[in-house]
Amino acid sequence: MTLKKANLLVDSVKMLLVIIVALVLVTGIVFAVSAEPSNALYNFFIGPFLSLRRVGNIIEGACPLVFTALAVMIIFRAGQFSMISEGAFFMGAAIAMAVSIAVPMPTGIHAVACLICAAAGGALVASIPAFLKKLWSVSEVVTSIMLNYVVQYFAIYLVTYHFREMQSSSLASLKLAETSLLPGILPGTNVHLGVIIAILMCVFCWFLIYRSRFGYQLRITGCNPSFAHYVGLKETGVMVGAQVIAGAIAGMGGSIELLGMYTRFKWTETPGYGWTGIVVALLAKDNPLMVPLAAAFIAYINTGANIMAMNSDVSSEMAQIIQGVIMLLIASGALLQRWRQKLIDKAAEQEQAAAAAEQVQA
Repeated sequence: MTLKKANLLVDSVKMLLVIIVALVLVTGIVFAVSAEPSNALYNFFIGPFLSLRRVGNIIEGACPLVFTALAVMIIFRAGQFSMISEGAFFMGAAIAMAVSIAVPMPTGIHAVACLICAAAGGALVASIPAFLKKLWSVSEVVTSIMLNYVVQYFAIYLVTYHFREMQSSSLASLKLAETSLLPGILPGTNVHLGVIIAILMCVFCWFLIYRSRFGYQLRITGCNPSFAHYVGLKETGVMVGAQVIAGAIAGMGGSIELLGMYTRFKWTETPGYGWTGIVVALLAKDNPLMVPLAAAFIAYINTGANIMAMNSDVSSEMAQIIQGVIMLLIASGALLQRWRQKLIDKAAEQEQAAAAAEQVQA
């Protein structure tokens, strides 16, 4: 067994163990708090698959998480811990709303323009904590979290004073232009073209990280910034570039969610996809191609929790408990560490023995 295979085996078993522990925890909590646990568990585990509409809910819920998870993954790869994907996602949706309502265009071109402008808006938002870190060494964690609230209230300001539907009893924008909306691709559900874009974005990010020059610089910088500096890489430029790209991806995700799922901008607070994207990124283990599966699992948990809440006496907050447990277990470096070390040692011994045998034969 090679070192790469050993790490892959341990990571796979760790993910499976995390999922099993989380689902066992759900079962335990349901039996503890519910007067009808069998009905609650049936709705949680089986409910999401009982109709095409509910399966569509899983796919719809996974789509925005793919974009925020990819953004988080790129930021983490650069050795940063910026939380700006939440704000960039919200800004992307707000910019897409403004372009959709204020700038008439033909069908097709309009949607593309909204996505491009939203990506630019997300990149602009993400660049602020990145440049503050580069210029004055300001913690990107603090600035990104604070900036998320600035973006939230800026978007609300745009809706309230420039794009509000005055006939509505709640805060909502004017109706989005039909020419800017993303078409559905699965009849009987709200699954839209954005799902295809999300999958293509996963492939793009995989090539960006593992097959491009920038991705090589990104991985070196994230692993060891000092080494990157000594070999001549501009590590601060790589870190800034990673956050700007991540912001663009998250901003595009916000526009796709708005144009694919809504006819008006109705959010009065950030939807939380940026925070959930962290859980998805951790589940995917730095592999963009695994992000759709991880996002689908989290969306399945959320869908099951909502169905359980509607048909039993257990609240939907169960999904947040599961996500918290998953994050804690994945972040636990000690989990299966002894087994990992034994496999690595064994793989190293096998490689050394093979190398010695080749020398003897030579």
